[in-house]
Amino acid sequence: MASRSSSSPPAIPCPEETLFVELVRTADRLSRAPAQLLRHYDLSPAPYNVLRILRGAPAGLLCGEIAARMITREPDITRLLDRLERRGLLRRCREDEDRRRVQVRITPAGLALLAELDPPIRQLHSRQLGHLSRKQLQEFTELLEMARQGLD
Repeated sequence: MASRSSSSPPAIPCPEETLFVELVRTADRLSRAPAQLLRHYDLSPAPYNVLRILRGAPAGLLCGEIAARMITREPDITRLLDRLERRGLLRRCREDEDRRRVQVRITPAGLALLAELDPPIRQLHSRQLGHLSRKQLQEFTELLEMARQGLD
């Protein structure tokens, strides 16, 4: 078996690898500031995401539907919902027709917290990405959507 010499040059990365590294690096840098802001409200990104999802679904959603809409995969959605329910930010109700199905809805307290967070979050994203034009933002969003389609 041939051994690699420690002096051999590193392999030239393929464009896909280069893009992957740049995406991960950028996502890490972009996610730090929102996480820091959310800490002041005793939230992390995952519970904040759940509240945003529920705000967009006034009739409520089932746990599995929430999990499917999460930005990042959350392995224990039930525990996450438990914590938010204890804080009074959401409530769960069993359906009359099928008691196994639990509908989750955001509470007025959850809506108030999001309303308080909306301006600072919007300002933060503007500071982070405001140097890009509307056209660039739209093109970048479309490219990222196209990249994700290839993963399904």
